[in-house]
Amino acid sequence: MKRLALLFTLAVTVFTCVSVHAQITPAQMADEWQRAKTYTKAYLDAMPDDGYSFKPTAEMRTFAGQMLHLADANYYFLSAVSGKPSPLGKTSAEKTIEQTKAATTKAVMDSYDFVIGCVQGMTAAQMQENMKFAGKDLSKALILSKAFEHQTHHRGQTVAYLRLKGVTPPPEMLF
Repeated sequence: MKRLALLFTLAVTVFTCVSVHAQITPAQMADEWQRAKTYTKAYLDAMPDDGYSFKPTAEMRTFAGQMLHLADANYYFLSAVSGKPSPLGKTSAEKTIEQTKAATTKAVMDSYDFVIGCVQGMTAAQMQENMKFAGKDLSKALILSKAFEHQTHHRGQTVAYLRLKGVTPPPEMLF
């Protein structure tokens, strides 16, 4: 019986340690968003001024539109998770910000600052809280990972825009 109790205690301890290790902390998440901000800024800097209105096809967003959509989503996801109101209110950056290099860059960088500030203001326990989002019961940490995935997706789409304008995209900034 003692062996079984010891084995059970050991199994619970290992499971707990692995579970705790697998969770990203707010500080780590903020660092990842800071890296994403730097990486996105490199894309914004790489596109020439005249490329901000560029659309590869009529159905696609402009380069600026892609980046401003990314900013809108950053505000949307983080407002939901943090409970802090978006500085944009109910307006859309994509629909209201002038699609110039300077205005787009400022709007996108401001959205990352909002994200980073919200994440830094969270505790690990808050990140594990569940909430209703997109009709599902999800942890805030999972919603944050979806927000990260979204900004990565739209930044990645702009690789084609840069290439079509004859610009080499910035090198990967994975770490």
